[in-house]
Amino acid sequence: MQVERAMAMDDWADLLAAANSGDARAYERFLLSVTPVLRGIVRARGHSLGEAGCEDVVQDVLLAIHLKRHTWTVGAPVRPWLYAITRYKVIDAFRARGRRIDLPLEDYSAELVADPGPDPTEAADMARLIAMLGERSATIVRKIGLEGATVAETGQSLRMSEGAVRVALHRALKALAVLRKRHVE
Repeated sequence: MQVERAMAMDDWADLLAAANSGDARAYERFLLSVTPVLRGIVRARGHSLGEAGCEDVVQDVLLAIHLKRHTWTVGAPVRPWLYAITRYKVIDAFRARGRRIDLPLEDYSAELVADPGPDPTEAADMARLIAMLGERSATIVRKIGLEGATVAETGQSLRMSEGAVRVALHRALKALAVLRKRHVE
């Protein structure tokens, strides 16, 4: 197999020269011949890109070969030209990825399930919105809505009638809805 591959590599220059002269079949044979070798190089140099990432790089390499095949000089070795394109495409893939690491979400779906309890950020959001209300309105909302006090108990502690507490609570809840729409959504 090694001898067969070496012979195929020797034919690359002839195939690429014929392809650049307009021979479509030679171009097809050239691409079919170089693709497995390029795929091996990409997988060796870019193994941390993952299988799909490596295949994307192989496709980029093949596209670059197609677009830049006129830059190869007839009589010059083909392998170094191909290897250089491949090397730079692998580097480009790492640059595009940056420091990001791709991990399949399916591998961690069991660990990422949220507890069925209340939203832990909800209390902080509500406290921030209630603090935006006036002092009396905020006190009424906290006593009735959060502490569970009755309208009568809230009215006694604030020296207000039950009717006035109900009206103030209604207005405070209406203001909270506007604040929530403006600041949370």
